[in-house]
Amino acid sequence: MTRPNQAQPPARSSSATVIIVDDDAGIRTSLDSLFRSVGLETRLFGSPAELLGGSLPDGPGCIVLDVRLPGVSGLDLQGQLVRQGISYPIIFMTGHGDIPMSVRAMKAGAVDFLSKPFRDQDMLDAVAAALERDTLHRAEAATKDDIRAQYETLTAREREVMGHVTAGLMNKQVAALIGLSEITVKIHRGNVMRKMGVRSLADLVRKAEALGVSQTRRTTDQT
Repeated sequence: MTRPNQAQPPARSSSATVIIVDDDAGIRTSLDSLFRSVGLETRLFGSPAELLGGSLPDGPGCIVLDVRLPGVSGLDLQGQLVRQGISYPIIFMTGHGDIPMSVRAMKAGAVDFLSKPFRDQDMLDAVAAALERDTLHRAEAATKDDIRAQYETLTAREREVMGHVTAGLMNKQVAALIGLSEITVKIHRGNVMRKMGVRSLADLVRKAEALGVSQTRRTTDQT
């Protein structure tokens, strides 16, 4: 790493953690010092096996990963993490990188690919982008979990009605389609709005889209 200018800290969550995986103890120590100097927590691992067998933080984080590792390569470890559902953004670093390797890493979801030696600021900028991405991903996942929990409170009939009204059908069209009275559909629709915590059809549509539960709109002549 090179230090021509004083490194500037990235914007981050106070609980953000950088996971460092490199078989070179000197690199691990240097990166640990760099990240801690700007207030980031770190976890250090000397091999893929150590990472896979170790404890990982629950909060926002990213992985700084060396491509050339003994045994399993960094790129192979990236694939293993994906298969295990571990979705931390990854920043690769290498002294032997080439274009195909970089393309493979980026296609698999890496947020950056830095060649050694790299500037401290370049690494911090890459980490800032990775932490922002992970924080956003976690927030979106939490929101979707909340919507899913609301959806689980609906009855089977309410879910059916929700699917049709969010596909654009009017109450009387839904009533004719599923064999209910219009007033009954209105009652179900009101229950759906209340349980899903929305006040407008537009908000309900957005939640339905997030869950992928909207029905395909059917052509109908019913009025």
